Amino acid sequence: MEEECGHVLVIGAANLDVKGRPERDLLRGTSAPGVIRSSLGGVARNIAENLARLDVETVLLTAVGDDQTGERLLGQAAGCGIDITEAYIAEGRRSGAYMALLTPDGTLDVALDDMSIIEMITPDYLEQRRDLFQDACLVVIDANLSPEAIAKVVELCDIYDVALAADPTSTTLAARLRPHLQDLYMTSPDVQEAKALCDVEFDPNDRDAAMEAAAKLVSLGVDIAVITMGEFGAVYANGDTMGHVPAIKTDIVDPTGAGDAITAAIIFGLLEDIPLDECVRLGVTAASLTLRTRETVRSDLSLDLLYNELAT
Repeated sequence: MEEECGHVLVIGAANLDVKGRPERDLLRGTSAPGVIRSSLGGVARNIAENLARLDVETVLLTAVGDDQTGERLLGQAAGCGIDITEAYIAEGRRSGAYMALLTPDGTLDVALDDMSIIEMITPDYLEQRRDLFQDACLVVIDANLSPEAIAKVVELCDIYDVALAADPTSTTLAARLRPHLQDLYMTSPDVQEAKALCDVEFDPNDRDAAMEAAAKLVSLGVDIAVITMGEFGAVYANGDTMGHVPAIKTDIVDPTGAGDAITAAIIFGLLEDIPLDECVRLGVTAASLTLRTRETVRSDLSLDLLYNELAT
């Protein structure tokens, strides 16, 4: 990125993640032994923490309830070096939560999210914090934001000529970004989210088809499109090039947060004017590191760790 960098402004969800991993295949209607753990999550919060741990100045706009979870979310974020002074604390509301059930091998089976608190991030709330847009070098959103809030973010980024990156968050929520593809500097969907964004069908194991989908996102207005493909790595495209970075062979402990690590590491690379293929290598490496831990964001993530493990 050419402009002199201030902070990265990250806007979206912060919530409690509760994850269960059974020791064997489940039977409906009864319990089974397994491991249940909780951690702090939310796509925007995860991206913000990854960025802060990579020494990027980061401001987080999010909404939490006036409960113990909200206090924990904001306290931990501040402890990581994230600026949370403008986060919204909603009186009498519960903080967001995400509950995931994994398969015995650690991949996601089903999940629920309780994210109504994000409704507090309104266009008025964003308008009142427009100085944070003016001083930002990049804005990052997740698609938990309402369509009206997303439109306001796009408006403010346009007014202050600030690049906007967006995480589609889920296949369902990705549709909220479709009216704004021409406004996006970068997006990093997984295969299913990419299908929702560019309205194409392709085999999730087909690297060439995924690259074509990334190129289509670019043709629809996105400057940089990265499609994550799990064990097949990631593909990328911009107006000049496209390519593929293979995954690092990794024993999966927990997949939660791996996509957010990819997004954050790519953003770090772009801020440092690193070539796109190397940015994606950083992202794939960050995902691999995250997959190896039960934490949604690795608490020991650092630039040294990232570069020591860098995908080749």
